[in-house]
Amino acid sequence: MPAAPLAVSLGDPAGVGPELIAAAWAERENHGLPTFFAAGGADLIRAAAHSRGLTLPVVEIFHPFEAMDCFDRALPVLAGADGDYTPGAPDQDGARLALASLTEATRLTVDGGAEALVTGPIHKARLAEVGFDFPGQTEFVAAACDVHEGDAVMMLAGPHLRTVPLTVHIALAQVTASLSEALIERKGRIVAMALMRDFGIAAPRIAVAALNPHGGEEGRMGDEEARLIQPAIERLQAEGIAIDGPFAADGLFAPRQRNSFDVALCMYHDQALIPLKALDFDQGVNVTLGLPIIRTSPDHGTAFGIAGKGIADPGAMIAAIRMAGDCAERRFGV
Repeated sequence: MPAAPLAVSLGDPAGVGPELIAAAWAERENHGLPTFFAAGGADLIRAAAHSRGLTLPVVEIFHPFEAMDCFDRALPVLAGADGDYTPGAPDQDGARLALASLTEATRLTVDGGAEALVTGPIHKARLAEVGFDFPGQTEFVAAACDVHEGDAVMMLAGPHLRTVPLTVHIALAQVTASLSEALIERKGRIVAMALMRDFGIAAPRIAVAALNPHGGEEGRMGDEEARLIQPAIERLQAEGIAIDGPFAADGLFAPRQRNSFDVALCMYHDQALIPLKALDFDQGVNVTLGLPIIRTSPDHGTAFGIAGKGIADPGAMIAAIRMAGDCAERRFGV
């Protein structure tokens, strides 16, 4: 178990984040979860737990290490920011609470008070209304760590698959212009190092997806494979990284192919997220690689439509907390 607790941010309080934090604590023993605390929202979490039929003991704490003493009997929640529980009805007050929780959880992790950071799902449009000037939480956390956002790599991980989108929150029409040999090489190195350091894979096997149908059909459907992707692969291979491709994306995620690699580098957002969510939606985790801290998040959104109805599956939140603890144990040896 980590020597310090994990910090979990609320996410948008009108979404499923608070109730899933409560559900994760309630199922902590069944899943062997490490000690964690919620960054604010004690009354809100109590109400969210009640919506699931849980009578949740909550203890307000004033320092992360207090969580170590009470976690076995109550959910530790950092005293401070709180709000009303209005499931399915996001507003600016909720966005301010989400931002306050994210900011404090990130600060504590960067400063060493928490062993790792787990972020609840946010509503980006509402956050933008209250001054959040980042495309997403990944970029926010990277900035807090003084890491260039290009070196903060999103990996989606589940029981059956790991994928990395080389380009993320951009329009599909912009993908080709955004790809480069340097981008593929830089992110390939970060992924290989992170799988060794944080996931305990001694020699990670990386598969690279093609951009075009059928891998470009030798240039008849596009030349990016020969012009950009293959040269980058060859340079990484020369460095000793076990990387291969480009493989036609339509067959890369078939069962027999998945057994041949530890992670797939994909050219754009949906190429990476569609197979992961199809296979591991309820246990998918968003992991940020390339940071001096460990950050994970459940790979789903706020789910306003089912918030407060007691039907949201806590599997991805549980998986994100467990994965953060496992990575901390490998990286820090605690």
